[in-house]
Amino acid sequence: MSINARHGLPFLPGNSFRDMTKSAFHRTQTLAYNNGFALPRPPTHGIGQDPLKSEELVYNYTNELSSETLALFTEPSSRAPVVPFIPAHVALDKKVLRFHGYFQQRVLHSPDEEYRVRPVMLFYYLEDDSMCVREPLVENSGLPQGKLIKRQQLPRKDRTVPYHWKDLNLARDLEVYGVLYRITNCDSFTREFLESEGILVNDPEPMPVDPYTSHRAPPQRTYVSPTNFDHQKQFLTMDRKVLRFFALWDDKDTIYKETRLVYIMYYLVDDSVEIREVHQANSGRDPFPVLMRRQRLPKTIREDSETFPRCVLEVSPQEVQEYYSPRDFRVGETMRLMGRTLRLYDCDTFTRGYFQSNHPEVETTRVELPRAEEAAWDTEREVPPYNGFGSLEDSLQNCLHLIPQPPKKDLIKMLENDHKVLRYIARLDSNNPHNEGRHFILSYFLASNMISIFEKPTRNSGIMAGKFLEKTRVPKPGFEPDKPLYYSPADLAIGATVVVFGHRFVLTDADHYVLKYLESEADQIPSQTLESLRNRLGVHPDQGTGTNPAEEQHGDRGLVEPSSQGQEPAA
Repeated sequence: MSINARHGLPFLPGNSFRDMTKSAFHRTQTLAYNNGFALPRPPTHGIGQDPLKSEELVYNYTNELSSETLALFTEPSSRAPVVPFIPAHVALDKKVLRFHGYFQQRVLHSPDEEYRVRPVMLFYYLEDDSMCVREPLVENSGLPQGKLIKRQQLPRKDRTVPYHWKDLNLARDLEVYGVLYRITNCDSFTREFLESEGILVNDPEPMPVDPYTSHRAPPQRTYVSPTNFDHQKQFLTMDRKVLRFFALWDDKDTIYKETRLVYIMYYLVDDSVEIREVHQANSGRDPFPVLMRRQRLPKTIREDSETFPRCVLEVSPQEVQEYYSPRDFRVGETMRLMGRTLRLYDCDTFTRGYFQSNHPEVETTRVELPRAEEAAWDTEREVPPYNGFGSLEDSLQNCLHLIPQPPKKDLIKMLENDHKVLRYIARLDSNNPHNEGRHFILSYFLASNMISIFEKPTRNSGIMAGKFLEKTRVPKPGFEPDKPLYYSPADLAIGATVVVFGHRFVLTDADHYVLKYLESEADQIPSQTLESLRNRLGVHPDQGTGTNPAEEQHGDRGLVEPSSQGQEPAA
């Protein structure tokens, strides 16, 4: 039994006491570096920095000397190199073997196919010997593709041990969960890894063709020998260029025995032809827009294709030797197109200029028609006379459309001249003495060329003042109602008489904005109108009108009030 030397008690549980003054409990370091080499160092203290006994120091020092002496007398070549230990999950991290393969999937209840070949990729992870199977995604395949088997250790057929990378090679079958995969190829890293491990890699196999995919593939096109004609140049130079011919369709072989007028349109951009019929008013025929749709007309067909019934199938381009060209359309000649007899008698100006510059030998002189046919061609739609209800433009829409539409307006003019009004003072020119002393403000709206008249109130006149004329367009006298000429700013001079629906108004004054606006449009305004305004407003030609911005914007300043007796104000 050992004796506790410090307390004189047996070294038994309960007889040992911990030193309350002790604060260090670590073990002394026994390793040190000398000239870059790790060497052991004999400890001088134990756990908790307790000094070791003399016999412990001697024992440790003796072991150290024996090991150093043995190392000195041993040859360096006989020493075994120290190889650092690297775990497998570190050495084989992110190293994956990739194989290409396929499997055949049976298709039931389909007369078009018996099986499908579905390509896959097999990945083998070397760090934990796990595998996964993926199928490349094919757009609109209708099959669940992508990851077929998630990453795991795949068991063999006998379900004893999982597959190992030594079991994988090219041209070999791999059965996993009842599906037989055929390995056909691998990448370069997989081949190098297997060869470095001493495995002979087999030759790769070609991927078999899927019968369903090959069945859906479009057939191979058959080409003919290309032509030297530059279609792109024809499109860039001849686009929107059309030759128009006027022709008579001789339809006398039918029971009606009549002749109709048609247009023949030849499009130079693609050498196609279109025939349009000219519809006559009250002819009783449906207004079909096109008599023959736009297409290329064959002129000469191969002899072996002449007997083929065209009503069954149209003529293909391979059977046509020559198509109609612009040189075949000659004014004054008769053509037979698609079973119809057409006699060309005229063409438009562009067509005539095209033939003069490209084909001068082709005659384009107009051929005179019989009077009956020419009268039917030149008949124009008669517009009934204006009845006075509404405006002329609004009433005309009833003659042009079944459902009347509002007349079109000049939006640019309305936006530029919006809120611009020319104001004049006028008096009523009448033989009635009761109309003396009546004063009016005539406003001319530049946005719509309309005129409105407002009568100023006069005390004790007995005449109700206010709006005299609603805003409307005022035609000049002496013109036909169907072809009127309306008043414009150029006609509104000081002293001029404006006839408004039988009432005569004499302009006596105007504001400064009228003169400023007319001077800005001096090239369209007569000089007499400008002179009358300058004389009335007392403005010299070299002197400005002197209006402020507010006057220019509203045009409601500068009017000179006439006297109550109806006399014109002095200049």
